Amino acid sequence: MEQSALKELYIDELRDIYDAENQLTKALPKMAKAATSDGLRAGFEGHLEQTKTDVQRLEEIFEALGEKPTGKKCKGMQGLIAEGKEVMEEDYEGEALDAGLISAAQRVEHYEIAAYGCVRNYANILGEEDAVSLLQQTLDEEKQTDKKLTDLAETINVEAAGEAEATGEEGEEEEEDEGKSEGGRHRSAHAKSK
Repeated sequence: MEQSALKELYIDELRDIYDAENQLTKALPKMAKAATSDGLRAGFEGHLEQTKTDVQRLEEIFEALGEKPTGKKCKGMQGLIAEGKEVMEEDYEGEALDAGLISAAQRVEHYEIAAYGCVRNYANILGEEDAVSLLQQTLDEEKQTDKKLTDLAETINVEAAGEAEATGEEGEEEEEDEGKSEGGRHRSAHAKSK
């Protein structure tokens, strides 16, 4: 691949990431508002501040290149944000909602890790040393955010599973109570189906 073609790809990918980060600055406050866990909410708010810094770093890279950061729509991030919005619009509550939000957020993180890893590599090949340093900082932060989300998920997912079991047990008790009021017929049928 000719270096000029790689540079063109590099700039195009940077524009894609720039748009992705700007989309994320609009989505993260909504995710924070939907979160029921204080830890998750704080994580989203912290990631919003990190994302604003990522945007500033990208603007610094574009300035050094003498290029404008705009002109590209990141369809990948658009789709990931739409999936996150779907989670918020479902009937999930409590820890189950938080587990869904973490899943959506980790998909975003993995997308960003892949994107920043690629452009950092391009910058390295092109000899853009300052950009390599800035992109590496962002890449490291994205990996840290992913790790924090994994740590939160380990607790929240277990709580969501416990919440589901508790709800399921209550449902069985209600069925047994209904069976007693119908002279035991419903309860015996329920017992046979187990």
